[in-house]
Formats: sequence, C-alpha cells, structure tokens
Amino acid sequence: MARIERRADVDLEEPTLVEGLPGLGLVGKLATDHLVETFDMTYYASVHCDGLPGVGVYREGDRIVRPAVRLYADAERDFVALQSDVPVSASAAPGFADCVTDWIETEDALPLYLSGYPGQTEDDETPVFGVATTDAAGGRLDDLDVAPPSENGAVAGPTGALLERAAEAGVDGIGLVVESDPQFPDPEAAAALIEQGIGPLADVNADVSELIDRAEEIRAQKEELARRMQQAATDESSQAQPIRMFQ
Repeated sequence: MARIERRADVDLEEPTLVEGLPGLGLVGKLATDHLVETFDMTYYASVHCDGLPGVGVYREGDRIVRPAVRLYADAERDFVALQSDVPVSASAAPGFADCVTDWIETEDALPLYLSGYPGQTEDDETPVFGVATTDAAGGRLDDLDVAPPSENGAVAGPTGALLERAAEAGVDGIGLVVESDPQFPDPEAAAALIEQGIGPLADVNADVSELIDRAEEIRAQKEELARRMQQAATDESSQAQPIRMFQ
C-alpha cells in the first residue's frame, strides 16, 4: 500500500520541501544531500510509493537498513528534504507523484522541485530559472527576482510528473531549473540551485563552498550513479529540455 510512514517526531508547520531525485547532472540529488548533511537533518519518514524498487540502503558504520527514498526534517528551519538513492522509473512516476503530492497537501508544504537542463554556460554565474504550478507560487518567484524561462521547454521524468500533478491539483509548487553538465555530476550547478533558489525560497542559509571546493572528488564519487542514470531511458531521468515548435 502506498504510504509515507513517519519515523520520528518532528514538529513542522507549513514546511518547505526540497526534492532530490537523481536526474541530469545529479543537481537535485547533490543539492539535497548537501542540505541534509549540512543541517544534520533528522530521518523523518520512509517513502513507500507504488512502483518504487524494493531496495534496502545501508551506510558505512551503520547496520540499520533504510528504504531507498526517505524524508529528512529540520524543525528549527521548518524544512524537509526528499532524499533518493534510486531513480524512479517512467512507469512508476505517476503513482509516485500522487503519493508524494497527497503528503504535501496533508502537511500544507511548499515543494521545490529541482531539475537540470543540458548546457555549459561560459558566464561567471550559473543560470537558474523558476516555474510555478499556481499564480501564488509564481508570485513568490517574482518577489525574489528568480528569472522566468527564456524559451519553451518541458521537465521530464518523475520531477516533471510531480510538477504536473501539483499543477493539476492546484497545489502551490515551484520548479527550479539550472543549466548543468549533461554527462557528469555537476556540483557547481547544485550549489547555484541552493544559492539562487532554495536558500531564498526556504529562508535557509547553507554554505556551498564545500560543494564547489570538492567538485572533482564529488564527481568521482557520483559517476557510477550517473552512469546508471544514463543507461536508463530518457523519460526515466528528471531533466528539463527545450521544446522547439512553430508558434
């Protein structure tokens, strides 16, 4: 049965949720993993949505097996992170989106969905833009001067399914999209998501210098996961991409 099962008592009130599914450049996962570690967030809930692979995850020095998709919480910051160690398949994405969106509605949370789009800018600042599922959420982006998209596009994969489901349900939600290396893990792009989007929207302050300083080491550690993502079908990977069409 699809459910999100609480594992710890953490008091939350209209929290901000950041989504960290693996995708292009692993930008969402890198950003979310960094925030979980930086804030020493509490393992809050296990995610058991239909279609998720039955994988037990263990950590170095810890005997306890946990599910591959989990929620971590920080009561002080009213902040929740969805951490995933597996990709969500295309066939499972709609059910997964329903399961997570039901929890978001119950908790009155504001979800921030993260995605990369292929490109490597030569500018000093990595471009981040924002999209929204409602006018109210769009107003949050306007207030913080987060850029709108500069061309037509679509977010694919499970992150796209989450955005589509939130829009359908009228749930306030924000998609943050960053230009990212299309082939390798991109810690710099993940840092840009935190600095330009997640931090201002969630009112949290996280030092991203470690992400940038350890970029080469992080790439080496994450390349195996990136290779597995590349082997999956394109529609199973969360990514944004332009749509070229006649107007």
